[in-house]
Amino acid sequence: MSDKPEIAYDDLEGLRGAITEEWSAWGPEYEMTQEKVDQFAELTGDHQWIHVDVERATAGPFGGPIAHGFFTLSLLPTLNRTGHVKITGQQNVVNYGADGLRLLAPVPVGSTLHARNRMTDIREHKKGTLVATQVAIHVVGNDDVPAVLYDALSLYQG
Repeated sequence: MSDKPEIAYDDLEGLRGAITEEWSAWGPEYEMTQEKVDQFAELTGDHQWIHVDVERATAGPFGGPIAHGFFTLSLLPTLNRTGHVKITGQQNVVNYGADGLRLLAPVPVGSTLHARNRMTDIREHKKGTLVATQVAIHVVGNDDVPAVLYDALSLYQG
């Protein structure tokens, strides 16, 4: 059972009352390995040396290979499991896109990631409730500057 307040997806005023500048607690951690980076490169066809050529990347600007920015972003379902409230009553939630994306710091291979979020806006939508959430993915130990700052939009539908 969660100790977070529960608010129905169609309670716009209740959800607006949960908008905050404060970040949630940190979510689960994820280790970024070279094997995972190489697998992402195979799946996407992005074999840029800064990600997959360990020897060349070690002599490069980051002192070693770094994860793809889109790989880091794609970890949101794994990393983004916290929040200030639990939204309830919806039949489904659809990824509606983004209001913004910034890749602000490298993710070195061998580092560990974690994320936190905050609800930033609630919008009525003809097909449900649009919830805007800002998610910050950080390298553990670099909690001042996020690697990824993502302004997500999720459409909650009844």
